[in-house]
Amino acid sequence: MDQNEVRKIIEQGQKAFLSWRETSFGTRAQKMKEAAGLLRTRADEYAALMAREMGKPVSQGKRECEKCAWVCEYYADRASEFLSPDYVETEASKSYVTYPPLGTILAVMPWNFPFWQVFRFAAPALMGGNGCVLKHASNVTGCALDIEKLFIDAGFPENLFSALLIPSSDVEEVIANPLIRGITLTGSGPAGRAVAGASGKALKKTVMELGGSDAYLVLRDADLEKAAEICAGSRLLNSGQSCIAAKRFIVEAPVLKTFEELLTEKMRAMHVGDPLLEDTDVGPLARSDLRAEIHEQVQKSIHLGARCLLGGKIPEGKGYYYPPTVLTGVHKGTPVFDEETFGPVAAVASAKTEEEAVELANSSVFGLGAAVFTKDRERGEKIASKYLEAGLCFVNDFVKSDPRLPFGGVKESGYGRELAGFGIREFVNIKTIVVNE
Repeated sequence: MDQNEVRKIIEQGQKAFLSWRETSFGTRAQKMKEAAGLLRTRADEYAALMAREMGKPVSQGKRECEKCAWVCEYYADRASEFLSPDYVETEASKSYVTYPPLGTILAVMPWNFPFWQVFRFAAPALMGGNGCVLKHASNVTGCALDIEKLFIDAGFPENLFSALLIPSSDVEEVIANPLIRGITLTGSGPAGRAVAGASGKALKKTVMELGGSDAYLVLRDADLEKAAEICAGSRLLNSGQSCIAAKRFIVEAPVLKTFEELLTEKMRAMHVGDPLLEDTDVGPLARSDLRAEIHEQVQKSIHLGARCLLGGKIPEGKGYYYPPTVLTGVHKGTPVFDEETFGPVAAVASAKTEEEAVELANSSVFGLGAAVFTKDRERGEKIASKYLEAGLCFVNDFVKSDPRLPFGGVKESGYGRELAGFGIREFVNIKTIVVNE
């Protein structure tokens, strides 16, 4: 699309928004629940599309559609509660805070969860009365267009949700458009800096969900079998291409060898194959450059002293496959410890004490998710709540998003929150109203 077409779409979206903001929460909810129904009935179709465009195993794509339906229903049921006026006693006859919509929100979204990332923003934005334009990743254009069609089929006004088929280089001009009132981005640190910079120049509200290098602490009293199973599953979800996948495993020294063996066993057991087959656990990576990048991170880390227990070699044959890989002996200074790894590579580091494990976890520039494994739940909760520098901390489980809980990070993992009541209030006008006789 050229910029004239983009401007026309945004202008049409503004007209749709002006009508949509006058609708009741009940009307919005009815259409949002219709969208949830379409996500379920079309799950096979959408999962196959995801597999073809970016390699996600179809079994995971179907679960992604179900999660999108869940977030639609969650906000359909809760939006009116989250955005109802808050009355405050003052000297005035009446004082309250209300939450009207901002207008059209631009979403710049990644390819790794091509439906979930979009619905995570769109469900609260639309239920809040806003309009939406989507700049999706260029390798999932089919997903972007199918989502646009889904909202129309669900009964939403035409032009209220539109996909912009533009390169990243055109995003700054879209941000500068005066009809764009807020921007949300999920993506890499460099993309976040570019979009946040352009948005700051235009003085527009942003939410940034950026990368992560999630640390999972395995303490000496942990159930190692359970921990290894959960850690392997989290590391290999979406073939390892997830911001909140487990990436660094920091293990107390007395249980290091046992955990290494168990994690390697669990990772080896995962079935790598055709993403269109139901029994595939790990599909190909989304692009050839992504495979080359993670292989370089692995090789550099080995050169700097890490040991490879599993995988680490690019397989022959078609497809951008990379094998489940386990590196141990990683440390600060190795790429797999310092950088985000977007692929099926587990980095295992040793810590002499619980305190050192926490220090290593927090030594990252990222702060998206973290987890602690221990049989002492109270101890694990204390570490998670007080000491780990991350936006989401789990005890004896893998980090995941949930519509009922806020989602987002700290440090170079971004700012702002999605989901729950916090998410829907990011793109509304928190407006004070004071009335006197």
